[in-house]
Amino acid sequence: MSRFISPKHAALTPYVPGEQPPGRSFIKLNTNESPFPPPRRIADAVQAEAGALNLYSDPESTALTQTIANFYGVRPGQVLMTNGSDEILNFAFLAFGDETHPFVFPDVTYSFYEVFCTLNQVPYETIPLREDFTIDYKDYCGSRKHIVIANPNAPSGLILPLSEIEEIVRTNPDNVVIIDEAYIDFGGESALSLLPKYENLLVTRTFSKSRSLAGARLGFGIAGEGLIGDLKTMKDSTNPYNVNRMTTAAGIAAIEENEFFMDKVRTICAVRDDTAAKLRSMGCLVTDSHTNFLFVEVPGLAGARLYELLREKGILVRHWNRPRIENRCRVTVGTKDEMTAFLKALEEIK
Repeated sequence: MSRFISPKHAALTPYVPGEQPPGRSFIKLNTNESPFPPPRRIADAVQAEAGALNLYSDPESTALTQTIANFYGVRPGQVLMTNGSDEILNFAFLAFGDETHPFVFPDVTYSFYEVFCTLNQVPYETIPLREDFTIDYKDYCGSRKHIVIANPNAPSGLILPLSEIEEIVRTNPDNVVIIDEAYIDFGGESALSLLPKYENLLVTRTFSKSRSLAGARLGFGIAGEGLIGDLKTMKDSTNPYNVNRMTTAAGIAAIEENEFFMDKVRTICAVRDDTAAKLRSMGCLVTDSHTNFLFVEVPGLAGARLYELLREKGILVRHWNRPRIENRCRVTVGTKDEMTAFLKALEEIK
């Protein structure tokens, strides 16, 4: 860090992405990517746009926005496309938070929420999960703060029922409630059905998990036109050409190939449930995941040590040295063969 950085950012602790090691070949079960590449049609769509890279992309993402609106049954004015769902989350903290409008979210959740608050100088409060890592929705009812909840949550993989999400939204009419649905395609009921009833609800999604486009960086938010207008102001004030031509083409093709991706989602869920059952039979503790990952503890083995031993065997998982979760690792669900290799390595470690 140089002596020139603003004092307001000098103490900022940035988000730490999952390990992406060069060189050595690993089984990557650490960043919740899909193990399945997208179909050839998407690569062809991307290639078709490559010849126009001398021209800016459409700042409105008009064709992609219309595609998303049609698919989810909303108006185009209710959709904002972004460079990954991280971008729309950042826009939301920037648009709605300030020193008199704090945020609240669980103590064990997506760690970028804390970073966004610190970066944008937004006060925040964290509410402890229950001992079993579930969210008590009553902790958020009538909070008088803006709220962000990942549903399903990460890294626990657990989900709140839609009725409890609605109660949180209903009892906070003067605050924005963000439901981060990065993993919703793998289990649970989306909050999108609540949008006609609540002007304070923002639902965010990503193409990185269930649609095999983590490398394309594409996300979006759906809300009432008022909230989307606020977020669009943030977008146009910071990065108006935020979704590039090739990613736009990939996104449209990915929606048109929906059945391909939903078939892969079903495959991932089947492998997930089979792996979870085998882990439990080995004496491991595993939460009831509704995502494309498992949250695993091996009794008697520290999470950091489990991470190290698996890495030595060529398998990457995610570990955080944080209170309450230091003895667990998050394991992305890969292909059946990859999970067989993971289970074999774990048996050797135990």
